[in-house]
Amino acid sequence: MKKIINKPEEYTDDMLRGIYEAHKNEVKYVGNDLRCYCTAHKIPGKVAIVTGGGTGHLPLFLGYVGDGLLDGCGVGSVFQSPSPEQIFEITKEVESGAGVLYLYGNYTGDIMAFDMASDMCEMEDIQTASITGADDVCSGDPSVRRGVAGIFFMYKAAGARAAQMGNLEEVLAAARKAKDGTRTVGFALTPCVIPELGHANFSLGENEMAMGMGIHGEPGIWNGPLKSSRELAQESLDTILKDMPVESGEEVSVLINGLGATSQEELYILCGDVLKILKDKGIHVYRSFVGEYATSMEMAGASVSLCRMDQEMKDYLDYPVHTPFLTMLKGN
Repeated sequence: MKKIINKPEEYTDDMLRGIYEAHKNEVKYVGNDLRCYCTAHKIPGKVAIVTGGGTGHLPLFLGYVGDGLLDGCGVGSVFQSPSPEQIFEITKEVESGAGVLYLYGNYTGDIMAFDMASDMCEMEDIQTASITGADDVCSGDPSVRRGVAGIFFMYKAAGARAAQMGNLEEVLAAARKAKDGTRTVGFALTPCVIPELGHANFSLGENEMAMGMGIHGEPGIWNGPLKSSRELAQESLDTILKDMPVESGEEVSVLINGLGATSQEELYILCGDVLKILKDKGIHVYRSFVGEYATSMEMAGASVSLCRMDQEMKDYLDYPVHTPFLTMLKGN
């Protein structure tokens, strides 16, 4: 294992110390718990949005805490869920009189933690609502699908509506609209190494890839010979459009996400192939996002997400945001 670390068991906390020191005017933590990650800019009367998940996915999850997006994030160890107590403490810190939306990935440990935190909030008369991202088409039927890079669109929609001072029901509705209109397909070319384990979390042959692999190394739908970018774009879109039909003349936004060790050049090759296929189908593209939005340590690979667009979603997507990891000016 070759990583820039001190001790494997201190990986998450050392990372958090670095973020807090580098961005002390933008983010903070609650009490003495580094893993209770919150924005430093609390807005009175605004619905607060709290997410959470394991370390190893930057900028997911904590990277979306900031202006125009989220207000807090429970940080777990690498690929591990945060605790209910941490989520509860974050909720108390960021709540500002309008309720709190819990928005996180559809993973068993996270669901348990947020449900327990919600029960604790109820005893404190803090109103909460919950919704999970579940955009990973290859991970099963909609009730069990994992939340992966497409949760970006949910964060953008909910964050924009909250910043516009919508109420809790309206912020939840914005998140649900993005969820219902978003699908993702991902594929891995290499495994990654979890610091506490010190070895790869799965294995692939020299010229082998895994289609549908999850961001924690969950099994995909096939392992086989490496395919070209054009072939990967075609299979990914075929899978997405079978699950969420988009007709000629309709409009989407595209997210091409790198999993941690894929070059920007490769992502733009994939993006070009995706956009050409969509153009040939008569599907219009409103905006394209290319980069790292939900990684898996140093896993090589990528994912393709489509999000349906109408004027409401365009307005949410164009809303300006700023976090230590992401800045978007209006319409950029």
